[in-house]
Amino acid sequence: MAVFDDSAFDAHERVVFCHDASTGLKAIIAIHSTVLGPAAGGTRLWSYASDEEALHDVLRLAQGMSYKNAMAGLKFGGGKAVIINTPDFAGSDSLYERYGEFVDQLGGSYVTAEDVGMSVEIMEIIARRTKYVAGLSKKESGAGGDPSPKTSFGIFKGIEAAVQFKLGHENLGGLSVAVQGVGKVGYHLCRFLHEAGASLVVADMDAGCIERVVQEFGATSVALEDILSQDVDVVAPCALGAVFNERSISSLQASVIAGGANNQLETAADGQRLHDAGILFAPDYVINGGGIINVASEYYRDLDDDEVWERVAAIGPRLTGIFEEAKSSDVPTNEVADRQAKKIISDATSGTDT
Repeated sequence: MAVFDDSAFDAHERVVFCHDASTGLKAIIAIHSTVLGPAAGGTRLWSYASDEEALHDVLRLAQGMSYKNAMAGLKFGGGKAVIINTPDFAGSDSLYERYGEFVDQLGGSYVTAEDVGMSVEIMEIIARRTKYVAGLSKKESGAGGDPSPKTSFGIFKGIEAAVQFKLGHENLGGLSVAVQGVGKVGYHLCRFLHEAGASLVVADMDAGCIERVVQEFGATSVALEDILSQDVDVVAPCALGAVFNERSISSLQASVIAGGANNQLETAADGQRLHDAGILFAPDYVINGGGIINVASEYYRDLDDDEVWERVAAIGPRLTGIFEEAKSSDVPTNEVADRQAKKIISDATSGTDT
């Protein structure tokens, strides 16, 4: 694998390839930056077409975590990990324990947590071998546990901010939202949207997930390949990334894109395409920061659960600031967010107060 030649390589500090023949573990840990603190980001369990694809994914995700943590004002740098789900993957306790040992060998430069394909229970197994893990079972009034409800709440507050800015609506009552992916994050987002009076159109690869939101929230289901082009006010991508590109953007009918998936734009140029089309894009690593805010509070033990919810709610005003700067400067929102995140990291590197 040509790490330095990968288009997603962005001066990452460290990339670690983890292999254990006895358990079948194959994993990659990417540390993008530790300028603001230990590199923090979840571990993803996913099937990849090739090792090169897994490397590209983890590099992009790690960079996104640097920006996400910077924009959320956390004492975390950016990192990410992927465990490769091979055809003979067993997912045994011993495999996750061995992975925990690899994380521990990094001496705290990387702090892991739950991501796609993982669970609180798996994080508990990993924690048998390392203390550099969050997303564990919630204890008393402190932060912890499954971070997906807080991720979803941050997305919900972001959608509120986006529709107020773009459409002039003070609330979501009577608006329509297409949600792509209704697993953990998507499910909780649907709940918040339903309670706010929005109508839902949903799609997912898992029929059980679809049935759940249809039954509980009166959602309308459509084919997965049709979800992005629905005639709705908001599209909320909450599955995997790179869904917006030259082909898909031309078929969009929504005025707002605001969802939880990481790396939603296939390329940075797609942000310009959305901007030119008059579609307001909520930068993904800003709007989906609720989960890592919860992880940070659990790891540092500096906030109780009520305070975490308040900090997550601040995602809405943070996005409004990005929208306003993008409008005044006629620059795509993803470029504005990137510029702000890079400045935070640069100022920390030089010792400048932000």
